[in-house]
Amino acid sequence: MTTTTFKQLGIIDPVLKVCEEEEFIRPTEIQEKSIPHVIKGRDVIAKAATGSGKTLAFASGIIQKTVKGKGVQALVVTPTRELAHQVTDMITSLSKYKTLRIISVYGGVSINPQFHELKRADVVIGTPGRLIDHIERGTIELGQIKILVLDECDRLLDMGFLLDIEKIIYSIPRKRQTLLYSATISYDISQIAQKYMNNPIEVGAQSYVDPQKLSQYYFGPVSNSLKFSLLVHLLNKNNGGGLSMIFCNTRRNADLINKNLIRLGIKATVLHGGYTQQERSKSLNSFHTRKTKILVATDVAARGLDIQGVTFIYNYDLPSNFKQYIHRIGRTARAGKTGKAITLVSQRDGEDFFHLFRDNRTKIQKGRVPYIEKIPFKRGRSTSNGHKKEFRGRKRNYNNPQFSRYSF
Repeated sequence: MTTTTFKQLGIIDPVLKVCEEEEFIRPTEIQEKSIPHVIKGRDVIAKAATGSGKTLAFASGIIQKTVKGKGVQALVVTPTRELAHQVTDMITSLSKYKTLRIISVYGGVSINPQFHELKRADVVIGTPGRLIDHIERGTIELGQIKILVLDECDRLLDMGFLLDIEKIIYSIPRKRQTLLYSATISYDISQIAQKYMNNPIEVGAQSYVDPQKLSQYYFGPVSNSLKFSLLVHLLNKNNGGGLSMIFCNTRRNADLINKNLIRLGIKATVLHGGYTQQERSKSLNSFHTRKTKILVATDVAARGLDIQGVTFIYNYDLPSNFKQYIHRIGRTARAGKTGKAITLVSQRDGEDFFHLFRDNRTKIQKGRVPYIEKIPFKRGRSTSNGHKKEFRGRKRNYNNPQFSRYSF
C-alpha cells in the first residue's frame, strides 16, 4: 500500500475533509499517479479498471478548478445512465464543502426538467446521446468548459459513440484540459488522444482485481435444457456467500432468468437497458443495500458500475470475447477479498467456449457437475391448446461422457 497521503497529492482542503469523513485512508495507485497531473492542468490518459478510484482522481481536479455560478465548466461523458448517476453522486459528495451545482443528463427520463437544471449547472455528467440532444437544441452552454472527462472510454467506443464524442468535442473550447480514463488503451483510443489531447501524460495502475484471490471455474458441458437447473444448484450451494452477479447477453435472457429465479423463491433483481431509469435505479439500490443479493444483468447495463462486496460472478451466457470476460470477472476479488468466477457451458456453448479460452493462458478449472434435479424453465410460450407447457423433474448424470464432445 502506498504511504502517500491525499494532502501530499495537492488536493484542496474541502475535498480532504470529505475524504477524512468517508475514511479514505490512502490513495489508490491510479489516484497517486494521476491526481498531481490532473491538478496541474495536464491532459492525462489513465489506464484504470472499474473500482480503482478513478472518479475521485478526476473529481479532485474538477472541484478545485470549478467556480460556482460561472456556467458549465466541467463535462464528464459516460457510456451508461447508471455510471452517469454514480459519478454524479460521487462528485456531489466530494464537493460537499464547496457546494457546486452538479447535474446528470441521460436518456430514459424526461428531457424537460433538465432544461432548467442546465441553466444553473457548474458540472455536467452525461451520456453521449442525451448530451447531443441538448447541444442540438441549444439547451446546454459549453463555451466555459475547462475540463472534459471521457470516462470508460473503451466502453464508449465499444458502444459506437465515437461520432457523438467527436461532435461533443467540437462543441467545446479547444483550450481545455482533457482527461481520458479507460480500462484498456486500444488503437482507437490512441487516435482520439493524438487528435484531441495536448501532450498527454500516460499513467496506469495494475488491475484492482487480485488474481491470487480470484478462482475461475467452468461447469459443463451440460445438456442445453439443464443449464438453468445447474445455475440454481450453484446459487443454492453458494447461498449466503455474498453478492452474486449473473451475466446474460440479451435483455430477454436476463428477464427470463430473473423471473424464473423469483418463481422458485430465490430473491433476485434485474438490470438492463429495457427498463426505465427509475426501475433501473430501484434494482441497483436493492443490490447496493443487500436487500437483494443476486443481480441479473446485461453487459451494457452493468458496465462501469462500482459495486462493493461481489463474491460470485456467473456467466450464464458466454461473453462474446475474452476482453468482455475479463470485464465481467473483474467485478469480484477486489481490495484483498476473495471471489469466484463461474462459467456455465451447455452443449450448444461448447465450441464458443473452446475458442474463447483457446489462446489465453487463464487458470480456469473444471468444476464437478453433480446429479441435478431438473427444474422447469418457464419461457411464457403456449402450446396449441393455449395451456402453458409444464416439465417433469428428473435427474441426469452430467459427468456422463456423452456430454464431453469438446475437450476443454
